[in-house]
Amino acid sequence: MDLKKKIDLRQKRVWRIRKKVSGTSECPRLCLHVSNKHIYVQAIDDFEGKTLLTTSTLSKDLREQKLTANKESADRIGKIFGESAKKIGIEKVVFDRNGRRYHGVVKSFADASRSAGLKF
Repeated sequence: MDLKKKIDLRQKRVWRIRKKVSGTSECPRLCLHVSNKHIYVQAIDDFEGKTLLTTSTLSKDLREQKLTANKESADRIGKIFGESAKKIGIEKVVFDRNGRRYHGVVKSFADASRSAGLKF
């Protein structure tokens, strides 16, 4: 399968998921993006179009730890994101895995954020 076909199929998965998943202020959308080097996470209120909380491996707090896009980093990011969400009053979220399969980094992040207290 060539690269263009692979990118097109992933984009169709993203659109198919986004048709069904949307966040509110009480239950925001937890959007996870994993690139080749870094992990980015956002809690988004789609009705108001606002980002409520964001965390990534490039955050100032985590930059000195030299985190990359692997399972161990996803564990740390998940725990940090879950604790930060609890501090601002977010307890329940809708998980948007952004077209990626639920294994590896995505599963590791989800398990860590659930153990920190988020429900989804």
